[in-house]
Amino acid sequence: MTTVIPQPAGTASSTSSERALPVELVKRLAARAVAGGAPSVEVAAPATGSKIVDLPQSSIEDIDKAFATARIAQREWAARPIGERTAIFKRFHDLILSEQSEILDILQIETGKARTHAFDEVGDVAINARYYANASKSLLESRGRNGLLLFLTQVNEIKRPKGVVTIISPWNCPLALSASDAIPALIAGNAVISRPDNQTALTALWANELAERAGLPAGVWQVVLGRGSNIGGELISRADYVDYTGSTATGRHIAAQAASRLIGYSLELGGKNPMLVLADADIKKSAEGAIRACFSSAGQLCESMERIYVHTEAYDAFVKAFLAEVAKMELGADLAYNSDMGSLTFDRQLTAVSAHVEDARAKGATVLAGGKARPELGPYFYEPTVLADVTPEMSVYRDETFGPVVSIYRVDSDAEAIEQANDTSYGLNACIFTRDTSRGRTIAAQLNSGAVNINEGFIAAWGSVDAPSGGLGDSGTGRRHGSEGILKYVDSQTIAAQHLLPVAPLPGMSDETWASTMTFALRAMRFLGVK
Repeated sequence: MTTVIPQPAGTASSTSSERALPVELVKRLAARAVAGGAPSVEVAAPATGSKIVDLPQSSIEDIDKAFATARIAQREWAARPIGERTAIFKRFHDLILSEQSEILDILQIETGKARTHAFDEVGDVAINARYYANASKSLLESRGRNGLLLFLTQVNEIKRPKGVVTIISPWNCPLALSASDAIPALIAGNAVISRPDNQTALTALWANELAERAGLPAGVWQVVLGRGSNIGGELISRADYVDYTGSTATGRHIAAQAASRLIGYSLELGGKNPMLVLADADIKKSAEGAIRACFSSAGQLCESMERIYVHTEAYDAFVKAFLAEVAKMELGADLAYNSDMGSLTFDRQLTAVSAHVEDARAKGATVLAGGKARPELGPYFYEPTVLADVTPEMSVYRDETFGPVVSIYRVDSDAEAIEQANDTSYGLNACIFTRDTSRGRTIAAQLNSGAVNINEGFIAAWGSVDAPSGGLGDSGTGRRHGSEGILKYVDSQTIAAQHLLPVAPLPGMSDETWASTMTFALRAMRFLGVK
């Protein structure tokens, strides 16, 4: 079995780099899954429709085996010094950069995305590996805390791994959203059971294999396979913590399941993200930034911009410049850096995108660019599409499209732009283009969004992994990245040692005298500013 992604015809670049996934590689990766107890499923390449693999699926018995193995491996893994654990992910960082060509091919073949957008994921994993390998020791170390009685109560806070973490990752960013979430969980001393989407399972299995090559013990990170509707509940019922990225509807269901077991969870869900172009914006930079913001990975990113609010003073110039940039975009998914946007990943995505555009067109929207599928390039290609005159009764106005479609709106003031941007139940990402970054920060603080980028679409905030990333409202709860991205995978334990005197009346002291003595002590500590 060999899979080849040929150069698409039409708007793709004229140079081609035809390459294939070797049969041995596909077989080796598929065999890494804790799976085989359930019927396999066929996975095809979105850009061509060609078969990639018959993917084994996990049964309940397979899942039981994975968790039993993980619990044994986790105890030994957590007992290792943090320096040993981080050293493995420093090697992992180096390996993923040196061997990126192979994973770029796998990513493109499984998702249909352009190579430059596949590289975004390689960079993401390397950045997270470097960050947590360097920052985790200080974030996880034992800390002294102020005790109840000055000098007499000695308190330490220690961090204990949750145990076995279930990570359920989607198909749109299969490397970043499987490996980058697993890295801090593993460094914190947990074992991880990953459930990637079937469509992009080879990517997650490749990362899993690379981690073991870097020195991660077998059994600490395992991959199970299956549809969420078949095995999702089984994974949650056995886990000590759940990390999920995907739809808001499924996120609500997972939250209810986790809450019923009183285990923690982190959810990054959908988005209907706004871009604000202020009156003073640099038009050329705004138009170029909008291409990245709206059409990276064919718009199949939770972080993508689907709404653009442009101040009336900049509107005509911005629309002209943006449409000129869109017209220059080349579509293709050949395995080389020669296309600006790839394919959608599923027929259901193509159907959803087409439905949004056709509904808007039928109800009076103006299609400024794109607006149609490109079957001559591949089964799921759709043109980058720009809409104007979008109104509330159109589906695209409020519902997440998750494809290469953006609507542009004219606004008369910053206040109107803020109001319109906040008119959504989502709150994941936003961006502002302005020459005045101070003004941009002031406006950013008024947007109901977990992240706001100034003069960039999403990668500035997303790639700054020392800062937390996550959503508000229907975009989820919990954070990845930064200290929160690793501390969510541990429990804090307080150890308090009392010295010399008990926290109780001394022999012969009445309760009333004890209360008076403590009252004096509490007032004294307040006067002295003791925390």
